[in-house]
Amino acid sequence: QVQLVESGGGLVQVGGSLRLSCAASGRTISSYTVGWFRQAPGKEREFLAATSWSSGRTNYADSVKDRFTISRDNAENTVYLQMNSLKPEDTAVYYCAANYRGLYYSTARYDYWGQGTQVNVSS
Repeated sequence: QVQLVESGGGLVQVGGSLRLSCAASGRTISSYTVGWFRQAPGKEREFLAATSWSSGRTNYADSVKDRFTISRDNAENTVYLQMNSLKPEDTAVYYCAANYRGLYYSTARYDYWGQGTQVNVSS
């Protein structure tokens, strides 16, 4: 079992930045891939980025790869999502998730989810 807790969301103006955190605990997180997703009202949950804890490899959605960066702190068992140049369309609930299969885009491949953190980008 893996527990995930997101934090760092909030209200930011257009063009601003936020760093989201995903604190992991439970089973050995070093064998898992951790991903970030978001879900806006009325829309499906969308893949943003993922990182393999063991290999360090990362994967990004094309829509955010120039603005978002995923990273991890092994000592703190925490994965971060640095978000820059935020736009109103980035407004959503942001989730982190974990799986032991690999760097997948699909939500169906992820076994554990956090509760989400709200990000609002105002114009």
